[in-house]
Amino acid sequence: MIRALVFGQNSQLAGCLAQEESSFSDVELNFIGRSCCDLEYPSDIAAVVDKIRPDIVINTAAYTAVDLAESEPDRALAINATAVKVMSEQTAKHAIPFIHFSTDYVFDGNARRPYVETDRVAPLGIYGQTKLAGEQAVRDLNPRHLIFRTSWLYSPFGKNFVKTMCRLLAETDEIKVVDDQIGCPTSALDLARIVLQVLPVIVTDGFRGFGTYHVVANEPVNWCAFARRIQVLGADVFGPGWSGADCQITPVRSDQFPSAVRRPAYSVLSNRKIREDFCVDFPSLTESLGRVLAVLEKDDRHA
Repeated sequence: MIRALVFGQNSQLAGCLAQEESSFSDVELNFIGRSCCDLEYPSDIAAVVDKIRPDIVINTAAYTAVDLAESEPDRALAINATAVKVMSEQTAKHAIPFIHFSTDYVFDGNARRPYVETDRVAPLGIYGQTKLAGEQAVRDLNPRHLIFRTSWLYSPFGKNFVKTMCRLLAETDEIKVVDDQIGCPTSALDLARIVLQVLPVIVTDGFRGFGTYHVVANEPVNWCAFARRIQVLGADVFGPGWSGADCQITPVRSDQFPSAVRRPAYSVLSNRKIREDFCVDFPSLTESLGRVLAVLEKDDRHA
């Protein structure tokens, strides 16, 4: 049995790991939330690792409020970098592998083809800068690390674009969605399944695949196109009574939504390395999105 310690109990990804855990009988997940380990005060991290003595540590916690980070840089740095530094130190101390999740926001979005893991990083704002600082701490302090960069996460849990769109589509006659930002919408359910699938490989003594990987779905789209996919699939999943099917989706440029920070215009990451090194893949966007919408429909959380 692989005992994994998971920081970030209330994150999207932690919720998906908990849902997928039952399909992996060789994995036991121990979730740690803010009530017993507040990452803004990372002195508790060492005590948690010492107490549980896991086979692997997974950090799903992050400060993800991109705009708010510009006015709360110290808080973003504490969670995204300082806490990660302590996790890296403690896992290295006990020779424990460490999985940490990062973001497409470490790039500036000026590329013309999918970013690979070795491309130059150039974050545009505090959020991306603090996530990059977390990455660097992991690399510097624990050689047995996996940094999984992902992007545009959505799931049945927490706050995310899919849930927001389902609500807005059902509540209004028209919504405006930007069409000049492109990325890879990635289901956290799929991401969780891949993480659980590779855990037995990572904890083996002979594993040599540590490093940075882009773990994203295969189909790049812009936000407006993604919203339209949500509407079409939502109409199928939620049934003829769903009012969101009649809402008009209007494409607009991102400069029509003033923001405290510039977002990468092109956030497409190449997942070739993770697919080849671990023999994993993501389902189609239609399949992944449909599964998330089905969970929302089942739990009556689609409006």
